[in-house]
Amino acid sequence: MNSASTLSDIPLAGADYSLTSGDYSADIAGVGASLRTLRYRGRDLVVPFDADEVRPAFRGAVLAPWPNRVVDGRYTFRGTEYELALTEPRRGHALHGLAAWQEWSLVDSGDDFVELAFQIEAQSGYPFRVLVAARYELSPAGLTTTIRAINTGREAAPYGTGPHPYLVAGPGRVDDWSLELPARAVLTVTPDRLIPIDLGDVELEDDGAFDFVATRPIDSTFIDHAFTELERDEAGLATVRVTTSDGASGVAISWGTECQWVQIHTADQPDPAINRLGLAVEPMTCPPDAFNTGTDLVVLDPGEEHTASWTIFAL
Repeated sequence: MNSASTLSDIPLAGADYSLTSGDYSADIAGVGASLRTLRYRGRDLVVPFDADEVRPAFRGAVLAPWPNRVVDGRYTFRGTEYELALTEPRRGHALHGLAAWQEWSLVDSGDDFVELAFQIEAQSGYPFRVLVAARYELSPAGLTTTIRAINTGREAAPYGTGPHPYLVAGPGRVDDWSLELPARAVLTVTPDRLIPIDLGDVELEDDGAFDFVATRPIDSTFIDHAFTELERDEAGLATVRVTTSDGASGVAISWGTECQWVQIHTADQPDPAINRLGLAVEPMTCPPDAFNTGTDLVVLDPGEEHTASWTIFAL
């Protein structure tokens, strides 16, 4: 056999799907059904990555069947204890689900949309079967992502989901931008392992460091926390806005009541080249460690479906 014939021509980030609609363009990578690029009139709205590179961490990935962390990789569901692989070794947790590093299959596509799907098979630590489909669609309103999950197994399954985009307001980095975050409560965490402690009022915790209900500069504030008690408009939408200091440009993400939480992370990294490049804004159906606390945990009965969606748009 000619060894060259076995080489894959699929990019390292997975099959690549390009979308266009009006002033918007986007690229979706097959590994993790990841949002690889999103641009408005050529301006980046998320931190991009190349098609032929291993996706940096969880940048743009779909998180399922849980977002964020399961502490120590252990949880109990309906009286049975389970142990997940520790995919965040430094902190000792199971991070961001089971689908982020898998190639998702193409279901359907067009010029302005693509739908991908991945079957989560029963396995050690998560002996449940859940089919997850991600549909990305561009329109004049921006990029809408819809995640639909269906329990294809015979037992009830614990479930949660969310995205992992790093939003880009414009020139500069996180320190140069302002944030509007309509959340009245923050989930406090331990400083070393980010283990949830308790809900606190954003006006009171850390002298108001997490209070961005009124737009203000992020500056050097470190954030890697989940927020809730979200203020919503008449349509039930919560919206986070990130803007440049002069207000000349920005980006926003909106979502409905299916996501009662949002994780905000300032993307602090020891490497100066990638430190605080974008602000992670992750609407979530449940908070960190929901598999243990049960807080807003979705339980899918056999055959039951769950849908969540969010839209990223330019300001």
